Amino acid sequence: MLDSQRFAAFDFKGDVFGGVTTAIISLPLALAFGVASGAGAEAGLWGAIMVGFFAALFGGSTTLISEPTGPMTVIMTAVLTSMMAEYPEHGMAMAFTVVMMAGAFQMLLGWLKLGKYVTLMPYSVVSGFMSGIGVILIILQLSPLLGSPAPPGGVGGTLMAIPETLANLQWRELLLGVLTLAVLFFFPKQYRKYVPAQLVALVAITLISVILFDSDSIRRIGEIPSGLPSLVLPHFSADMFTKMVIDALVLGTLGCIDTLLTAVIGDSLTRTEHDSDKELRGQGLANMISGLFGALPGAGATMGTVTNIQVGARSPISGIVRALVLALVVLVAGGLTEPIPMAVLAGIAVYVGFNILDWSFIQRAHKVSLSGMAIMYGVMLLTVFVDLIAAVGLGVFISNIIIIEKLSREQTRHVKAISDSDNNNVPLTDEERAMLDQAQGKVLFFYLSGPMIFSVSKAISRQHASIDEYDVMILDLSDVPMIDVTVGLALENAIKDANDVNCEVLLLCPNERTREQLDKFHVMSFIQEGNDCETREQALQKALVCIEAKD
Repeated sequence: MLDSQRFAAFDFKGDVFGGVTTAIISLPLALAFGVASGAGAEAGLWGAIMVGFFAALFGGSTTLISEPTGPMTVIMTAVLTSMMAEYPEHGMAMAFTVVMMAGAFQMLLGWLKLGKYVTLMPYSVVSGFMSGIGVILIILQLSPLLGSPAPPGGVGGTLMAIPETLANLQWRELLLGVLTLAVLFFFPKQYRKYVPAQLVALVAITLISVILFDSDSIRRIGEIPSGLPSLVLPHFSADMFTKMVIDALVLGTLGCIDTLLTAVIGDSLTRTEHDSDKELRGQGLANMISGLFGALPGAGATMGTVTNIQVGARSPISGIVRALVLALVVLVAGGLTEPIPMAVLAGIAVYVGFNILDWSFIQRAHKVSLSGMAIMYGVMLLTVFVDLIAAVGLGVFISNIIIIEKLSREQTRHVKAISDSDNNNVPLTDEERAMLDQAQGKVLFFYLSGPMIFSVSKAISRQHASIDEYDVMILDLSDVPMIDVTVGLALENAIKDANDVNCEVLLLCPNERTREQLDKFHVMSFIQEGNDCETREQALQKALVCIEAKD
């Protein structure tokens, strides 16, 4: 499973520096995501360590940095909340069982070589889904930002609790949260390449909180256990099994999309090509191990990956170094996290949610496509207020319907029927047009071009509706590279209708693939022996002979 070729481009300085730099970036994010999920800061840190280490070791990309991400954290928060509400005693174990199942699902997709299909969905759907995730992350952090524990009930519960949260507003924690956001949004760009804004905000605002406020006046993380995490044995419940499977599919699918989109970005920067299936297997294994140790699931992280490449990393060693640096922090310096205020981590999570929003598409969606804009906002609202699966499923369905409708209009123009040479829509030579004129309108030249899918079957039916007016129909498929079953049946009906009114059918189909498809659909069986032509000229000559014989 380990691919040594991925390590061939190892660069000591670039990979080590990349690993240390991305570890610094990951630290505040891992803490924030761990707290935001409800599993605790240690779950976020160990998720960054384990997912990062095993995905780098067994994945299919050279420079991808994997860790808990905003979208994955949002899903994990919902899973953990629902499991704990139903089973307070075993809910935590069940939630991490879902993580293991999601990892197994990712590995299955990799083994089935389905990696290249994961990201094949309309951009408007991806944009709406990711923006919805960003909105959810921001909403879920409103209560911690205002100084109150996160209420139960996810987005709905948080919004319903806003009046109570405002009534119990903690000004100290709000101040720290606002200062954190101020640092993150206004930290000078020229310094961000030397030190991440998240780390500056974490350290600076924590120091301010220690100086201005005593330990008991605001909520803080507390000391993270310095030992290795405990094993979480898989736990199932019969009445929750279906929900666990669905949650695992959602979590695993989102992880696949997040990872492979980030891998594509990494490929564009390094001019390399990742192995999608191997990457999914590596990510799946990493998430299974992470869930087994009670750590958050993860995926490819865009910010960490881009930074990793920019500082000179060229092999998976950078991801391994990053995981080891974070492990050293947890095992040796875990006490340093004790004074970090919860409001600071909430501010960091809000900033991440803000950046997840697809601002570039939101700003220009109305100019690009009204249907695309409607789908994007529809998916975003469904993601926030209804259900993630429903949002993506409905978005993909509607997008495909719109695309099929547009393709239908375009492909209908490639279904043409003429009976005289005055019509220039069919590519005939002068000699062939002269022969068509000789037929004196008794030959219907039926010409199809381009890929023929089910949406053009009605156009085929319309074009041969008056077949009883002709003596011969030439069915020209010379420019058709493929047909589907529906079109095959439409052609079969056209041939049957022609045979019923004693109209001779001549077939022109030199394309081997199209001919094989016609054979599979048994269309060739309705063509009389000797009526299978090789050229248009031959078909027209035979048509003239048939007309003379009938006269």
